[in-house]
Amino acid sequence: MGVIRGSHKVDREFQFWQEGYHPEWIQNDEMMRQKMGYIHLNPVKRGYVDLAEHWRYSSARDFVGLTGLLEIEPFV
Repeated sequence: MGVIRGSHKVDREFQFWQEGYHPEWIQNDEMMRQKMGYIHLNPVKRGYVDLAEHWRYSSARDFVGLTGLLEIEPFV
């Protein structure tokens, strides 16, 4: 089910996408690394783990030489 619609959306009761989240084109390697770092640090920021590589579902494990749940080719 969607979230309650924004006040400016008068033609519907619910909306699927949360306001303020829009796709962003990854323009270069530096931007890709920045986005991956942000994603890897989310479990740390939430207090679930002390280090990103400790989150068992994260590809951060592959970037420090550990084995993740899925085989990936680390982006260098």
